[in-house]
Amino acid sequence: MIAQDAFPVEPWHVRETRLDLDILGNAESVFALSNGHIGFRGNLDEGEPHGLPGTYLNSFYEERPLPYAEAGYGYPEVGQTVVNVTDGKIVRLFVDDEPFDVRYGELTAHERVLDLQAGTLVRSVDWTSPAGKRVRIRSTRLVSFVQRAVAAIEYVVEAVDREVRVTLQSELVANEALPAQSGDPRVSAVLTSPLVSVEHDSGRAGATLVHRTRTSGLQMAAGMENHVEAPGRIEVETHDAEDWARTTVVCSVPAGERVRLTKFVAYGWSSLRSQPALRDQVAGALSGARFTGFEGLLQEQREYLAEFWDSADVQVEGDAEVQQAVRFALFHVLQAAARAEGRGIPGKGLTGPGYDGHTFWDTEAYVLPVLTYTAPDTVADALRWRASAIEPARQRAGELGLRGAAFPWRTIRGAESSGYWPAGTAAFHVNADIAAAVERYRVATGSTGLETDGGLVVLVETARLWMSLGHHDSAGSWHVAGVTGPDEYTAVVADNTFTNLAAAHNLSVAAAACQRHPDLARSLDVDLEEQATWRDAAEAVHVPYSEELRVHEQCEGFTRRPEWDFAAHQDYPLLLHSPYFDLYRRQVIKQADLQMALFWFPERFSAEDKARAVDYYERRTVRDSSLSAAIQAITAAEVGHLELAHDYVYEAATVDLRDLHHNSADGLHMASLAGTWLALVHGFGGMRDSGGRLTFDPRLPHGISRLRFSIRWRDAKVCVDITGDEVTYTMRDHDSTVELVHAGEPVTVTTGSPVTRPITPLEPLLPRPQQPPGRAPVHRTH
Repeated sequence: MIAQDAFPVEPWHVRETRLDLDILGNAESVFALSNGHIGFRGNLDEGEPHGLPGTYLNSFYEERPLPYAEAGYGYPEVGQTVVNVTDGKIVRLFVDDEPFDVRYGELTAHERVLDLQAGTLVRSVDWTSPAGKRVRIRSTRLVSFVQRAVAAIEYVVEAVDREVRVTLQSELVANEALPAQSGDPRVSAVLTSPLVSVEHDSGRAGATLVHRTRTSGLQMAAGMENHVEAPGRIEVETHDAEDWARTTVVCSVPAGERVRLTKFVAYGWSSLRSQPALRDQVAGALSGARFTGFEGLLQEQREYLAEFWDSADVQVEGDAEVQQAVRFALFHVLQAAARAEGRGIPGKGLTGPGYDGHTFWDTEAYVLPVLTYTAPDTVADALRWRASAIEPARQRAGELGLRGAAFPWRTIRGAESSGYWPAGTAAFHVNADIAAAVERYRVATGSTGLETDGGLVVLVETARLWMSLGHHDSAGSWHVAGVTGPDEYTAVVADNTFTNLAAAHNLSVAAAACQRHPDLARSLDVDLEEQATWRDAAEAVHVPYSEELRVHEQCEGFTRRPEWDFAAHQDYPLLLHSPYFDLYRRQVIKQADLQMALFWFPERFSAEDKARAVDYYERRTVRDSSLSAAIQAITAAEVGHLELAHDYVYEAATVDLRDLHHNSADGLHMASLAGTWLALVHGFGGMRDSGGRLTFDPRLPHGISRLRFSIRWRDAKVCVDITGDEVTYTMRDHDSTVELVHAGEPVTVTTGSPVTRPITPLEPLLPRPQQPPGRAPVHRTH
């Protein structure tokens, strides 16, 4: 784990007070900047040393072969991998004739600060060259939320005690050398120098490079424009070649004076538009950035974030680490989605190449629920992207012999890219997760516009998929066999409880949506009889239950499987130390599954059901996935284990700031970051939104004295302010009213009339459960 002092605890900043090359890759992920379209890893300005260079454009990918030892019908043959595109971050510095490199000379001070309110990464350096020339360097970097195609860097060099000759090289670099990402030579061949030069051009202080991918045929353009302010004479020249362009600035800087370089960078890509159109798009974006100016971009960034934080901020009193972490989490979730606009939200956002840049069910199950209540416009965009990929989803269903649409387990542009079908293709719940996100958006916003703009098609085609997957038995119960639920250690089973309930929800909301839009439903060939079959299946869905143990089963027969021998197997993650066939047949759980059902479908379970389920499944869940801690926090809080829940919140919140899974260098865990908000708001805030109602039943652990958050509900903002023994609900909009439920009691809240209600303590029905050996959640140190 990363030591706690690596990033000191502050409410609105993540600060690196010294440069530690051992965690450089992790810091690059933590300090990544993005707007959902462009992603800059937090590489040092000079480009070296680095953990992993990275500049990404959302959904810009290369195709690669998916290798199989034994192929089979229906296996995807082509994968998609995010491409490290032209790097526009690089600004190299020479002091006299010596390059600035943190590994040489004397680094007196080095600090980087990610400002969560300003949306900037600021770096401050005090360096003395091997020849004794001392300079101070300050760089400020941003990726604009407002101007989607634009990033900008301000780079200032100050001569401290004597005059120095400063040479700055502002660069665009394509096809950077990367550390090996795969042992498969076919994959490595595809990802080594994936960009082919199409055009390169330069002027006095800027340049444009246009490239295309070798196989997928996507084209991209990157451009830069540089402006320099310095005392005395300045020499500026630019050169370009196929894979690089460089603007060089030379000037003399007297002691106490500064040279300031402002670099505007713009990106565009397309699978359809022409080379001149992309080149002109980048030129236009650079003109817009120049017109706004660097100070103007900073101001736009602050204003954008001020509006976001007004709706999204979560205030946590009593736990400073979680306070910092939840704001860090929300900032990165916003960065992943803000300007994605018709493209997916990858599991790592645009912070690194982990998971090949793919989008998973994480988006709809973790990220979109947060954004639904904080930045709902981004949710509509993400779901329109799913709707735009309906044709490949229909084709995939056809390949599998099914009706409707089978959305991919992992993808970039809509085609299935998972080569491991038990955890990929068989995890059909992704379809119901997408449908649930469509319905959640409608309920929370009160708008049916998304349904008419692709949402109904998604609901209908996923409902059809479930009808061809499921079946009624002789007694009339409806079952789904041969699927994998959220727990990937229990694969290809019958009647996974979460999947069955999610499918039933999918069928119900699809039928209701068709009633709301009868003309559109008819255009999709949905008649009343088909809707009736959906409702019948939803009402008859089978939910496995062990009468002997009085606990719901994760899937049919789960509780009768052999137990896992935890005493003999404590090397985690288990998937790297134990064969899958053994994991699949035993009672060992990778991540919350039945507990996910408790959270998503609370009306299906009594308080006693929930208590016994948490007790049973906590003891068997090893959390070999970062998706688990947040859900376990929510269910632990609901059954009264508040201190256990607090530990799980801490784990979800610090998964990247402390590198708990030892892979944050590949990119941040967006689902776990989003899960921090879910765990605080749904766990300790007791918020639920099932049945079209907004309900709360809050309780705080001892380590949190106050929790305050806002929810965007319909056209209003509802503020929830929780202390140890009471909660106050406030409307933050003019002339608005909301009907909500507090601990089972209907409450009406109007503008200007806050409502305060007492919090009733909850005594757990069962003692705090134990976790598997070595898998208790990371315990807070305060």
